[in-house]
Amino acid sequence: MFNSTENYIASDDLRLAVNAAITLEKPLLIKGEPGTGKTQLAEELAKSLNCKLYQWHIKSTTKAQQGLYEYDAVSRLRDSQLGDERVNDIGNYIVKGKLWQAFEEDQRPILLIDEIDKADIEFPNDLLQELDKMEFFVYETQQVIKAKQRPIIIITSNNEKELPDAFLRRCFFHYIKFPTKVEMQKIIDVHHPDVKQQLLTQALEVFFELRELKGIKKKPSTSELIDWLKLLMADDISQDVLMDNKSDVIPLFGALLKNEQDVTLLEKLAFMSRRNR
Repeated sequence: MFNSTENYIASDDLRLAVNAAITLEKPLLIKGEPGTGKTQLAEELAKSLNCKLYQWHIKSTTKAQQGLYEYDAVSRLRDSQLGDERVNDIGNYIVKGKLWQAFEEDQRPILLIDEIDKADIEFPNDLLQELDKMEFFVYETQQVIKAKQRPIIIITSNNEKELPDAFLRRCFFHYIKFPTKVEMQKIIDVHHPDVKQQLLTQALEVFFELRELKGIKKKPSTSELIDWLKLLMADDISQDVLMDNKSDVIPLFGALLKNEQDVTLLEKLAFMSRRNR
């Protein structure tokens, strides 16, 4: 059973979702804002269960076949031109993908399919049979590859595009809600146990006010708050500086704001605040 670890604070709902997916032997589809710990969940789950983790990070150009295997025809052609005897065994040119590697594990592994929504809309459907049956066919060698142990599959999505219904039906779904101030304080205590509590309290107030700012394009995330606090601690900035700057430009705001539109908005509000004093 999965619980929080010393490096990862999991909510009760998230723990229930992880354990339910494991019991049902279904992929766990995790959605949530970027920076809420979706990828880290798989890493910490692997440590908690003491099993191997295979990470398949999806890009816009990623094809489902790459998770199974790829046939390196170019290398085989080159070797045939050089008279290499390896060309007689086509298996020498089969490159195993993350699913194949996970299927070979004797102990139940964890397979992370990270940011599945970055790929083509057909990508999830192209994996339906493999995720259902836990097997696939290698045409070049006429092999059927079956999982020795059914992997625990964690699939993350940033909601950039809708996933097919047929795929969703095969998953156990959980949305990671953005942490409350109390939950966020517990998360910060894991990453920055030496932070001064007065600084943390004031930093959290500024952070959550910034997230609620009307017109902000990209709300700062948990990971960005952690980075910002690290900088505040490194520069030994006191909570008084944050209190004085709540209406002005936030110190080291580059750790929190990541586009010029939000920076301009913050500077405009700071200017208007100074004029009204």
